[in-house]
Amino acid sequence: MSTILTLTDARLTIGTATLLDHISLSIDAGERIALIGPNGAGKSSLLRILSGELRPSRGDVSLFGRPLSGYAPAELAERRAVLSQQIAVAFPFRVAEIVAMGGRGTLIPDTIINDALGRVGLAGFADRIVTTLSGGEQQRAHIARVLVQMTFGERSDTRGLIFLDEPTASLDLRHQLDLAKIVSGCAERGLAVVSILHDLNLVPLFADRVIALDHGRIADDGPVDATITESMMRRIFNVAGAVGRTPPDRMPFVLPQSAD
Repeated sequence: MSTILTLTDARLTIGTATLLDHISLSIDAGERIALIGPNGAGKSSLLRILSGELRPSRGDVSLFGRPLSGYAPAELAERRAVLSQQIAVAFPFRVAEIVAMGGRGTLIPDTIINDALGRVGLAGFADRIVTTLSGGEQQRAHIARVLVQMTFGERSDTRGLIFLDEPTASLDLRHQLDLAKIVSGCAERGLAVVSILHDLNLVPLFADRVIALDHGRIADDGPVDATITESMMRRIFNVAGAVGRTPPDRMPFVLPQSAD
């Protein structure tokens, strides 16, 4: 499996605050990774460094063996797409126009736009005004935009990364499951997908690997079943009696019963 991105001994400081420290990791093609941890653990900061939105105060970030900082914006956009936690659209764009932004100025055929909308459950929404949609529908429109962006990357034989910051926060249960299937499909095509998740019960659906952050450092990094444990929940989240296992594959589910 080929390595797409590496982060070596990264540190992020803002003023006198250290948000991340001694962070090293690599991301391979086809991986599905969940970033978890309590509020303020550094998840969004790490995602912004991995995507190139922030530069670390110390350390190196490489994408396909090249320094991430050496990529021009258009070149970087072919290799990674980002779905931010909050996306505010103030102007009355049509949904199709939002999705077409994934093409970065390229004229996008209606067939590609409609296919992406169908994959996120918004078939027939192309001419709707995005500001009239519910929060969950707007989120799905932006997911469709990300899919279009990575479609163009794949056309240039690039298997890059998708970064999702709390992508399920505005979605109902059905569309959370649909998004998990989309993530799995992207990984099967060789894309790496990194998702910040707060609902730990969604982790087995979205990820094969879990990176748990605590106070700006990696506290655990490994397979889902080996990472979502009673010990981790007590150590990182300060919650006891929370983890069960589903038969027959023994994947974890979280049902908190008490807090220390």
